[in-house]
Order: sequence, then C-alpha cells, then structure tokens
Amino acid sequence: MSTEEQTVLPSTEEVKTEENAGAEANATAAAPPTPTGLSKQELDVCDGILKRISDYRDEDDHEVSGAFQRMLNRRNLPDYFNIIKEPMALSTIRQKITRKQYKTYQEFVRDFALISHNAMVYNRPSAQVHKDAVVIERLLKEELKKAIEDKVMTEAEAELPDLGEIPPADPSPPPEPEDEEPEDEEDEDDEDEEEDDTDDDRPRGRRAKRARRTSTAARGKPEENNKDDPDSQKKRGRPPKVHTPMEARINTLLKGLRKFKNPGGDLKILHFEKLPDKSVMPEYYQDIKNPIAMDLIKRKAKRKKYQSVDAVLKDLDLMFENAKSYNLEGSQIYNDAIDLQKEAKIIAEQEKKKPDSDFADEDGKLPLAEILYNGELWKVGDWIHLQNPNDVTKPIVAQIYRTWQDPQGQKWINACWYYRPEQTVHRFEKHFFENEVVKTGQYRDHKIEEVVDRCFVMFFTRYNKGRPRGFPKDKEVYVCEARYNEEKFKLNKIKTWASCVPDEVREKDYEMDLFDIPKKMKKVPSPIKHLLREDAKEDDALPKPTWGAPNAPPIVGAVHRRPREANESPPPEPTPSPQPTPEPVHRPIVSDRPRFDSQGDISMGGTRSSVPLPSPMASHTPVQTAYGQQFQAPRPSPSPAPLVPQNSYGSHSSGSHPPVTHTPLYQQTYNQYNTTPQPVVQHSTPMNNYQQYSAPAPRPVAPMQTPHQSHHSNAYNPPRPVEVYTLSEQANLSIPADIRSQFQQDEYGKVIFFTAPPLDINPVPEEKQQLGHSLRYLADKARHKEEEDKKRKIRESHLETEAKEKMKRMKTGAEGKKHWLLEQKMAAMEEWRKNMEKGTDEIYKDLHGDNWKEIRDMEQCRLAIKQEEEYKKQKAHEEFKKKATEAKEVKITGFKWI
Repeated sequence: MSTEEQTVLPSTEEVKTEENAGAEANATAAAPPTPTGLSKQELDVCDGILKRISDYRDEDDHEVSGAFQRMLNRRNLPDYFNIIKEPMALSTIRQKITRKQYKTYQEFVRDFALISHNAMVYNRPSAQVHKDAVVIERLLKEELKKAIEDKVMTEAEAELPDLGEIPPADPSPPPEPEDEEPEDEEDEDDEDEEEDDTDDDRPRGRRAKRARRTSTAARGKPEENNKDDPDSQKKRGRPPKVHTPMEARINTLLKGLRKFKNPGGDLKILHFEKLPDKSVMPEYYQDIKNPIAMDLIKRKAKRKKYQSVDAVLKDLDLMFENAKSYNLEGSQIYNDAIDLQKEAKIIAEQEKKKPDSDFADEDGKLPLAEILYNGELWKVGDWIHLQNPNDVTKPIVAQIYRTWQDPQGQKWINACWYYRPEQTVHRFEKHFFENEVVKTGQYRDHKIEEVVDRCFVMFFTRYNKGRPRGFPKDKEVYVCEARYNEEKFKLNKIKTWASCVPDEVREKDYEMDLFDIPKKMKKVPSPIKHLLREDAKEDDALPKPTWGAPNAPPIVGAVHRRPREANESPPPEPTPSPQPTPEPVHRPIVSDRPRFDSQGDISMGGTRSSVPLPSPMASHTPVQTAYGQQFQAPRPSPSPAPLVPQNSYGSHSSGSHPPVTHTPLYQQTYNQYNTTPQPVVQHSTPMNNYQQYSAPAPRPVAPMQTPHQSHHSNAYNPPRPVEVYTLSEQANLSIPADIRSQFQQDEYGKVIFFTAPPLDINPVPEEKQQLGHSLRYLADKARHKEEEDKKRKIRESHLETEAKEKMKRMKTGAEGKKHWLLEQKMAAMEEWRKNMEKGTDEIYKDLHGDNWKEIRDMEQCRLAIKQEEEYKKQKAHEEFKKKATEAKEVKITGFKWI
C-alpha cells in the first residue's frame, strides 16, 4: 500500500472512531448515499480492497499486481484485443472509484474478476503473469470473504461472476537459450521511468521472465571457455548484483522492515510504500513539506546515493515522523510508524556492528568501492581499454560494472564490452559513424592488470557537440548509437542512454567542453564490406564471426546480403554530382512558304512540318551558313545504325556516282512536353540535280508518313541516326592532299564525313578472342587492386605509427607516475614531520602549561648538546678502532740492492 493510506481507513472500526471524534483530516467520513451509485463510505471500502491487493508482495518481494496496473497498448498488441473482448486494468478501476462511477458492489467485483480472468485466458499457465493472476484471484476472494464477515457486503454482492471457462492452453514453446538477450534490452528496473507505452507494449509477464533468465546467464571464468566452441564465447547478461558491505547493510535494513505485521495480519510497512496521489489528496502535500516513501528510499539505495546506514535511517525517520504528524495519535498507522521507527534503529545498530568480511559472497568475493592500480583509481562507470589478445592494436572498449577482490587478494572488474563495427555481423551496405562502437550483452570478468588506459563513449546525440570536460586530448572518445544482439546478429538503435550504463552513474551527467561549431557526423561504409562473397544471395544463412582467443571479442565479423530488416534504415544516399548544363533546345525554323519534298512535290495539307531535314550539306563556303539554323549539332543516336555497308555514304553525291538508296530507318520524335516516342519513317534519296555553289543544295526529305505525329511548334528535334557523307568532286579536290590523307576515304578518294563518332571495335584479334573478362574490366580490376594495396600500406603504416606513439605515451606515463609517487612520498614525510612537531607541542602544553615553550627549547638544547657529545664519542671510538687495526698490520718494505 502507499503512504496514501496514511489518510485512508486501515479498518472499519477506525472509521467509526475517527468519525465520532470529528476528525476532518481523515478522508474516511461517511457521505450520504448518492441516488445513482455507491456512497462515499462504500467507495472507500472498494478503494481499500484495491490498494491492499495492489500493494501485496510475495515472499520474494515480488509485486504480483505490477503487470495489471495499466491497460496494454492496442497498437502494439492488436491480437490481445482480438482475444480479450473486455480488457480491464487496475488503473481503470481506480479511475472509476475516483469518479464515483460504480453503482453497485457487483460492478466493482466484476471488474476486478475480469483482470485475473483475462490474464489466464491470454497467457499460458507457465507464464509468470498467469501465476500472478491466480494470486490476484485468491486475494480478491479473501478480501470479499472478510467484507462479508464484517457485514460490509452481502454474499450476493461479493459473489464472483461467471466470466466463462478458461480455454485449454497450447503446448508451451521450448525454452529459449539462456544466453539470449532481448533485442532492446532496456533495464527492467527503469519501468517506472519510461513512458506508459514502453512497458505495456509487450505481452504481460514476458519481460520479467526474460530479465530473470538474462540475469542468471552462465558466467564461467574466462579460462573455462572452449576456444573451439564459438557459442561458449557468447556469455551474455548483466553481472549479478554484488553489493559492497555498506550496500548490503542498507538492503538488510530495508528488507528487515518487511517482517513486522500489525494485529490485523497485514505488513506494517505497507502503509508507507508509496506517496498519496497529489490530485486525490492535495492537502497532504500542504501539511507535509518533505514527503517521502519507501519506493523513493529504495530507488535512492539502488542508485547508490546513500553513503552510510545513518543516511538511510535519517530518511526512514523522516517518513515515520511525517506519518505521525499527519495521522491521529492512536490510529493504526500512527502506532505502526512508532514500532517500525524503533525496529529500524535496532536493525541499523546490528548491521553496523558486523565486520566487512561477513558480507563476502559464497565464492569469497569481497566487493570493493574502487581499485587503486598504476597510481589511478578505477571504479564503476569508468570507460576503459582492455587488452585484446586477438589484436593488440584494437583494445577492447568497455565500461566497468563491478569491482571486487577474491580470497587470494587478486582484484577483479566486471566490464561490459563494446564492439567495433568490424567485429559485428551486418549487411554489406551498412554504414557506421567514424569511431563508432556498439553496445553488447557481453559482461566479462577481467583482472585489473588487463586494463590498458582510459577512454570514453558518448551517445550519438552529444558526440558532435564536444568532448567530456577535462578528458585528455590523447585519449580516445567513441560514439555509440546502437546495441548489438549476438544471437540474431541485429543492430538496434538505443532509445535511452541511461539504460546502457550502470545504476551508480545513471543519474550522474558529465560536463562538456563544447566545440565552436558542432562537428559534422559522417557515416562511412562498413570496414569489412570487401569480405562479402561474390556469390552471396539474399536467402543465404547468416554468416558467423571468427573467434580467436578466449575472453576476447571476435577477430573479425562478417557481412551478408540478406534483406534489410523493417527497422533498419537504408544506407545514406551518395553525394550527388553537379548536374550538367542542359543544352538549349533548338527549334526548327518554320516557314510559311510551301515545302518541296525530294521529288519536287508540295507537302499535302499545307501543314508546317517541324521535322528537320536529315542531312546538312557539308561545305567550307560561307554561303551555306543558313543551314546551321535548321539543324542541330550531330549527336550520337540511341540506337546507331551500323556503318556497313560503307558504299552508302549519304544523300549527296555527284552525278558521276550511282545513287544508293538508304534502308528506311525509324527515328524517335519527341514533343517538348510529351516524351512518348513516335516512329518516323525516313527515306534518303540521292539528288539527281546538284548545283554546287549557286544556291543551297536541296536536301532529301522523308515524306511525312506519321499520322500520329504531333505538329506542336515546340516539338523536340531528336538526334539523327548515324549517317555518312561525302563532298562533291570539286569540293573534295579543294582540300589539300596532305590533309585528305589524314582522314578516312572511300574507294573514290573522297573524304568520308560521319555524323556520330565511330563505335568501339575489339582490338583483340578474332583468332585470339575467347570467353573471358573484357579488357576494361581487367584494367579496372588491376587499377582497383593497386589502389587497395596503396590504401592497405597507408593503413598499416598509420597503425604502426599509432602503436609506436601509444607505446611512447605509455612509457612517458610510467615515468610520470614514478615521479608522482616520489613526490607523494616526500609530501607524506613532510606531513609526518609536521604532525610529529605538532604532537610534541601538544604534549609539552599538557605537561608544563604556559611555560611549555621555554622548557621545550631548553630540552632541545640539552638534547642537541647530548647528541654532539655522542657524536664526538662515536668519532673518537672510530678513530681508536682505526689505529688499533693499523697497529695489527705488518708493513712489508722492499729490499735495497747494493
């Protein structure tokens, strides 16, 4: 029950007593029955039943009503509302009581019975929510039986309705693997902090089961891993709760308060579980300036905000004092507050007397608040680099979750790994941020000696804005956007960053040194995209990563071509190249005078043809400039006509050459606003009467045989098919011979003019042509290979340089740590000297009173004289010993030869 019960009747007898006393503060005064529903006193009875069942907890401190508090989300669970025709939740009943919508007790009992009935219909008997529903039904029957005994309800009013039979359950599915982790593994302890939809978008009870299964995943020691079994590497799930001695004392205190019951058989602490609703009881918050309840105290303990047992005891005293000041003296809540306040102090004193060694777990692990290693303190929440035995150039990115010491004195940490993109399995088109890592479900134990140095991981919403304040420039800062499911090889975007970090630092934000301009975040292709098999298909099985040393991430991940998931965003679009400047559309000149075809006939209908003449007259004389206005520049045709046979050169020829008729060609004509192609038959007919210079040469024009052709004046002039032209005899001879020899000529020695560039021809001799790759492909392949080799060499050189710099930094750091330790020792010695002098002065003050300084100075003088005398004696003794030693020595002198 909530603290709201501090103003609600704990029993019927109390209601009558307080009403007779005229206590207006208690919200249990009976109101006259309303003509349309239950009276206020009857609604209070319903509210009391609701609260007692809502706050009930079993022996394991499990809240059985937690899954039934709010209505499920229809959008995310449509099948629930197809099966359950009358959905019901405790919040709905609570709202109907507040709005006085119940007319009879039967309506209230039916709504309550619907909750457990719906849960048993929808869920399997093996589900936790089904078991909770059975407990809810049992509690309801007990409450109704008690109401009948107290003559609050009649047996007819308290009778449970017949809501139908529970259908037989389908066979339960096989248990999921223990190491499987939810795709979106938001912390189950944060359910009350998320939006309503986030917790209720799932079938009730499933999340709690999966959370418990995850927390009990296998966590053998690293050396127990089998290198040959990849699945043995996938140890998932958060580490077990390992409380420090102080945290264990606090938890024992809070759990100890749940053992005491009042004469009615209810737990005394139930009245203090939650604060009353502000909208229902605003007067409580006017009288109580510092409201607090057990749920807030538990949350603070979970967030590691209490540094001592006394701090918890202070909040408990505040809670009990609030209850005593608001409720009437002698009431059940008042008496319970007094009793629990005394018991809390007794339990606290007992816990404080226990030594820390009593709180080691069954394996002998003694939790530590922090670890001193290499002159630095390492604690929960720190981002670190760990040694990677598979690749020393890519240390493991991790965050510390637990710190402890084993019975042998070895210090350990438990850290959550973050994989680099090349260590995951993903689609070959996947793009990642530069310096990106992904959160995994790997929580591994490491010795503290495996820590290399510090790093930092930022959520992608803050990464581009700055760096953590005071974080060294030479330390790596990574960005994280997604979590990685190693069972299904999926990357899911993280919704709330707080759910990814330990409880101890969840509410501790860090300050930032902001950039002058936010950094532009760019996604780059997968670093292992090149590992995609050439024969990869969309229906291939998911590839597996390559594992190496135990207790280390994969050596390399894998890529595949499987279809993109519904929640997976497509790869970013490539940067578009600048659009080419469109060529202006040249409109053909339309004349009002009649046009003549190649036979000299006038075009029928007097229409203005917008089809250009197919072949301009090539000439070097300025007289022909008028033709430039009627023809576009030659363009390659979408379907160029073959250049053979080459004896058909064009529609202009001299009279000495026999005319050659072109095969009819179909050409597309486009309207400026309508792109539907329409065929135009064009016949090239050579001219018989050709005048070279006197007038523009007539051109062959195809007769208009296009009944569906548009005659819009803005018709688009399409490119012509490939055609070949030659000049007249005289015009051709006017070109110098040395220039003519540089160009292709026909069998008559005339220079050939083409309207389109020649087609590519195969330079490989026909006898050597075999099935295989084209020369262009082979050239591109060789060029790409050369580029990749260059990039690889550059990358290897860069990695080698980085490794050298890192080693240099580590050596420099080691020397700096030695220097720092020496300075600390000197400072400690100096502090010790000062403390000794200060302690000596205190002793002299206590012994000699006001004259202590004179006496101290005199004794120091005597001490100095004594030391001097001793020094002289020592020197004399050393001199005596030296002479005695010399006297014992026999000097050997040389012989003198005569």
